[in-house]
Amino acid sequence: MKSAITLAQVPEAKAGPFVFHQPLSEGFAKAAELGFDAVELFLPGPDFIGLDDVKSMASAHNLAVAAVGTGAGMVQHGLSLTDPDPDRRMEALAFVLSMVDFGGELGAPAILGSMQGRWGGEVSREQSLEWLTEALRAADERAASHGAVFIYEPLNRYETNQFNQLAPAADYLTQNGLDHTVLLADLFHMNIEERDLAEALQAAGPKVGHVHFADSNRQAVGFGHTEMPSILSALREIDYKGYLSAEIFPLPDADAAAAQTIKAFRELAG
Repeated sequence: MKSAITLAQVPEAKAGPFVFHQPLSEGFAKAAELGFDAVELFLPGPDFIGLDDVKSMASAHNLAVAAVGTGAGMVQHGLSLTDPDPDRRMEALAFVLSMVDFGGELGAPAILGSMQGRWGGEVSREQSLEWLTEALRAADERAASHGAVFIYEPLNRYETNQFNQLAPAADYLTQNGLDHTVLLADLFHMNIEERDLAEALQAAGPKVGHVHFADSNRQAVGFGHTEMPSILSALREIDYKGYLSAEIFPLPDADAAAAQTIKAFRELAG
């Protein structure tokens, strides 16, 4: 398993669960100084920074890009793949695919979280799932064209009502032939929704493709009460070799959160 830390450049996400918000050059330097293997990028969009600039920073600091987020489409523009307005759905899909392309050029997968939206009101669950599946198929195909995977994230019940647990989401991906799409197991969301986090990881098995390494309070691992050894044991059992990426609140401050994360990573996964 490998370590990663989140670098955000979206002003609307300043209070969100991302560790470093300073200019990317400084974020890359901080991550390298602390000994992380990679960074996870949360950007306003694919035109925010040139690919060559990102590659240059990654190379200079010997860091990989673990993943790129798509959430700016929601937090900045209110875009959702399950919006009842077909034009807004098209706009949302175009944004997601642009981030798949951006990540693909960096050898990194894109993550779908908040932009999956939710059903309710005039939109039934069946209709919402139909729209979501259409979008995921497009993203799955686009990711495959880059030799990459696409990452779908089940969120807790307060953020979506599409899928909240790993096992049903894994079954859904399999049933719909989404062979290039994997799951993001976010330990914070799982702490809310799963009866047993280790069992949930084992049930999802090979569909687990990315992990958000967060404690029960969405702070750095070790600052909450989630029982981590069984989770790491489960990840080893399913032969997970991907990233443990800290999508967490920068508390008590960014430097302390990052230092605690790499300390916990080395103790648990090293």
